[in-house]
Amino acid sequence: MENVTKRRDRHDILVEILKTAKDAKIKTHIMYKAKLSYDQINKYLDLLVEKGFLENMTVKRKRQFRTMYRTTENGIELLHHMESANKLFE
Repeated sequence: MENVTKRRDRHDILVEILKTAKDAKIKTHIMYKAKLSYDQINKYLDLLVEKGFLENMTVKRKRQFRTMYRTTENGIELLHHMESANKLFE
């Protein structure tokens, strides 16, 4: 078997972020799940929040305030469209 490494495109990364954030996650969790650097996750999160596909909220956990990100209804709709498009290319 060949060891073929596939480079992810922007769409694959967006899908991973939107999937991960369905249940409201902190930035670090999304970053590790999507295998992104700190600079990359900041750019993607800013873009998705700006476009209305993610929302950020501040919650209190263990006496600390944390910023969490959650996929919006528009983000879930986008996720379904992107997954459908990816299936066409499989």
